[in-house]
Amino acid sequence: MSSFTASRILVFGGTGTIGRYITSALLRAKPAFQQVVLFTSPKTAQDKAAQLDKWKAEGLSVIVGDLTSEADVTAAYKGVDTVISAVGRGGLQHQFELLRLAEASERVQWFLPSEFGTDIEHNDKSPDERPHQLKLQVRKFIRENLKRLKITYVVTGPYFDMWVNTVPGFEVAGGFLPDQKKAYVIEDGNGKVGFCTMSDVGKFVVATLKAPGTSFGKALKVQSFIVTPNEVLAEYERQTGAKWEVIKTPLDEIRAFEAKKWEEEHPLATLVTLRRIWAEGGTLYAQNDNSILGLKPEDLDSLEEAVTKALAAGR
Repeated sequence: MSSFTASRILVFGGTGTIGRYITSALLRAKPAFQQVVLFTSPKTAQDKAAQLDKWKAEGLSVIVGDLTSEADVTAAYKGVDTVISAVGRGGLQHQFELLRLAEASERVQWFLPSEFGTDIEHNDKSPDERPHQLKLQVRKFIRENLKRLKITYVVTGPYFDMWVNTVPGFEVAGGFLPDQKKAYVIEDGNGKVGFCTMSDVGKFVVATLKAPGTSFGKALKVQSFIVTPNEVLAEYERQTGAKWEVIKTPLDEIRAFEAKKWEEEHPLATLVTLRRIWAEGGTLYAQNDNSILGLKPEDLDSLEEAVTKALAAGR
């Protein structure tokens, strides 16, 4: 495997929240990959036909099939050497079978599971965090069952593009409202958080695939920038030319709100837990892995660029 080069890439979930950024980055990679293939369902092929046609014009191949069909997945694996799973939380359970079939295949050599987001093995509290449980089970399955397949996790931390959003009824969990010039921050706003912009997630995945020797068997921690909520607020104020109202919520209140939402079995309880984890330092490391992938700050989005994009999108 020392001479392995990722050349034929298959993506699951490639039209989703983060998957579309990964697919776009794969298609624009220089030098180009020999083939980029998207596995998608008949419904998605119909609903997102315009996006798929655009990507096809850029060189994408599309396989329409059933993610839960062993025959469909096995057939898709015959022509590729590397698989990226970008399935969302609602599809994480399918990875056990995707991994089993990849291990049994003759062609697939490398698999990147859907780990884009929060570090599920960051500290001694991580094993007990509710949102982490299925991803932890996937890692356990990999450790106990896979012998041949190479695995790499690309751990990005929170997506800045989504972190700045407020959710009605959940404002205390943080976010920014440009139209109201209002910011919600946890604690005093001085706790550092490591972010990735969604476009940079695509860059990090491409850089990972270009460096198999560096990436095999690792959980790579990558970040666009590390800033405090107050620094984000200052950038919003600078770019909007206005002073914003700031509402601060102590961590203890966030924890109580989080517990209440889990007790109510609210579907957004996960959001509160993740934002509490990030505010507690769950994105920080002595050193990230950007440099081993050859990515420098100038290759990635800055805070200024990220806020400019957020404002353009109304966030």
